[in-house]
Amino acid sequence: MNKKWKIAGVNFDHMHMGDLLRQVFEHPDAEIVGISDEQPVRMEDAIQNFSIPRDRVFADYRECLEKTKPDLVILCPATADHAVWTERVAPFGAHILVEKPFAASLADADRMIAALAGTGRELIINWPLRWYPSHVTARRLIDEGCIGDVIEVHYYDGNRGPLRHGADKVETEPGKKSESWFYQKSRGGGSMMDYLGYGTTLGTWFHGGRAPIEVVSLVDQRDGLEVDEHSITIARYASGLSKFETRWGMFSDPWAQQPQPKCGFVIVGTHGTISSYDYEAVVRVQTMQRPETHKLPVDALEPPFNNPIQYVLHCLENGKKIDGPLSPEICRIGQQIVDSAVLSAREKRAVPLVG
Repeated sequence: MNKKWKIAGVNFDHMHMGDLLRQVFEHPDAEIVGISDEQPVRMEDAIQNFSIPRDRVFADYRECLEKTKPDLVILCPATADHAVWTERVAPFGAHILVEKPFAASLADADRMIAALAGTGRELIINWPLRWYPSHVTARRLIDEGCIGDVIEVHYYDGNRGPLRHGADKVETEPGKKSESWFYQKSRGGGSMMDYLGYGTTLGTWFHGGRAPIEVVSLVDQRDGLEVDEHSITIARYASGLSKFETRWGMFSDPWAQQPQPKCGFVIVGTHGTISSYDYEAVVRVQTMQRPETHKLPVDALEPPFNNPIQYVLHCLENGKKIDGPLSPEICRIGQQIVDSAVLSAREKRAVPLVG
C-alpha cells in the first residue's frame, strides 16, 4: 500500500500556489493537510477549489506546520523572501519545494541550500517550463546525441504581464503595478528576476551543466517603474555565445496565442539544431542526416513524470535523486548567471561569472 504523502502550502504571494495545490489535490497518494498565509483572503480560492476543511487553514505558518506535520511543504513567497521562508520552514523537518525562481540573489540561494544541508531533507526548486513536453523532448534529443554537443542556447520568454493572470492561467483585470510585489525592487520584482532564471536554469540543463565564463546584460526600465519589463542577457561559454531574453508586455500570452517572437528555446549543436517552443505539439530539428528543418512530435509525458508533484513524490518514495532543473546544483549555476546579469546591467559592462 502506497504511503499517503502529507503536503502543506505556505505563503500565497505567487499565484502558482494554486497550480501546485491542484497537482496535490489530483494525486492519488497525496493530501493537502494544511495551508497558511498571513492574508487569509488569498487562500479562499484554494479552499473552494480543493474543498479544504477550515480546520486545515491557518494564518500562522508555525501553527500550521506543528499541527499538520507535513512531509513536504510548498513555498510560494515573493522572490526576495525565498531564503527567509526556507529558513523558517526547514526546522520543521519537511522536504521543501520552492516555486521559481530560485532566489533573489546567489547569497540567498546559498542560504537556502545551507538551511537543508545535513537534515536528510530535500530542497527542490520548481520551474514550470521543465514540464512542457517540447522542452523535455529537446533534452531527450540532446541526450541521444541528435545534434552533437550543445554550443548555443537562445531563449525568449515572458507574457503580457504578471497582473493579467492568476492560478491556472485564469485571465484577470490588471491592477496597479505600484501595488504589486512583482513591480517592487525590494521584493525581487521585474521581468529579469521573474523569467531569466527559467532560461539560465533550463539553459544549464541543455548545456549539460556547464557554466559560462562571462555575462553582459541590458534592461529596459520605463519611467515610473522600479523594475525592468524587458531584459537581454548574453553569456559567453567556452563553446560560444548564448542569449537569454525576458519580456513582460508581450502582444499575447503564449499559453493563449504564441506571440512573435515565439516563446521558448532554440538550441544549436555541433551537428544540428532544435527549436522547442512553449506549448507546441512539435519540435523542429535539423541534423547532418536531414539538414532541412523537419517536425518531430513531442513526447507524451506519463505519470509520474508530467508535473513536479508527481515527480518529487516518485523520487522521495523510491529514494531517487532529484535532478535537472529542480536540483539545487543546476539551479545554482542558473542563479550565478542571473546575479551576473543583474551586476552587468547595473554597471553597464560585461562581468565575469559571479560566485
